[in-house]
Amino acid sequence: MPAGAIDRNTADVVLIVDDVPDNLAVLHDALDESGYTVLIATDGETALQRAAQAMPDIILLDAMMPGIDGFEVARRLKADEETAHIPIVFMTGLTETEHVVSAFNAGGVDYVTKPIRVQEVLARMSVHMQGARQARHARNALDAFGHASLVVRAADGRIVWQTPLARGLLEKHFPDGRLPSEVGSWMRAEGERRLNGQPSHPLVLSLARQGAEQPAALQRPHRLIFTLHEADDDEWLLVMRESSDQAVIDAVGAAFGLTAREAEVLYWLAKGKTNRDIGDILGTSPATVKKQLEHVYQKLGVETRTAAASLAMNRVGALGQG
Repeated sequence: MPAGAIDRNTADVVLIVDDVPDNLAVLHDALDESGYTVLIATDGETALQRAAQAMPDIILLDAMMPGIDGFEVARRLKADEETAHIPIVFMTGLTETEHVVSAFNAGGVDYVTKPIRVQEVLARMSVHMQGARQARHARNALDAFGHASLVVRAADGRIVWQTPLARGLLEKHFPDGRLPSEVGSWMRAEGERRLNGQPSHPLVLSLARQGAEQPAALQRPHRLIFTLHEADDDEWLLVMRESSDQAVIDAVGAAFGLTAREAEVLYWLAKGKTNRDIGDILGTSPATVKKQLEHVYQKLGVETRTAAASLAMNRVGALGQG
């Protein structure tokens, strides 16, 4: 459990954010009597800190506060992957259309007007918390079955939510834990294919690095495979799967009587890499790669890169790894 988090086996957690003490007191007492664990914040900065630390199940957020107002608090919470899933119910005395629209645009799922009617707040909270709980259970179920899943906003590729497995894979392979640009391009192409009634194609990223702490010479190629499972105009559900190519390299090496390093060189040759690329991947020089390829050509009985790559690709295809 993260530091500062609260055990939800005992009670659902509500964060109330309001700069008026009387409003806080009324809501705190009513929610406490209803069995909730209640946290409070009297300003936007404190609200952001408490939300990040405690991960409440829902936030009741005053729209108009000095300093960081409720709209900005909501925007920041929704921009953070860790807190984006928390439902936010705005509390406001402003009922003009522009303020209601601002509340929803900032990420609110609902709003209640002041003066606060406690029973109405409880009823609305129950609905939104049930939806959030179902979404959390769905994410946990995906992880339990080994699916590294994430929902991505179609408009800009931003991750809306992700399972811990998905987060782990992204952090393992990409320094900032974010989706690489190739995924965005693939998503746009998949959108076009779906509009045209064509079948989806998975995206396969070949990744030579398995961790910065590992020497380049010991790193082994992996593939990260993205598949599209659901899509609508706003959000896409993607599933990632990691696949190590080491078994393929070993099989190719055994088939052609190659050393481990020669098999790796042939593998990357079949992937269309240049000698310089292969050298960068394996932590050696292009000249060394050239010498190893000469040995590979001799063992395969070929004279060109194209012929060697063709034999390797045929072997990979026979293994069902193409």
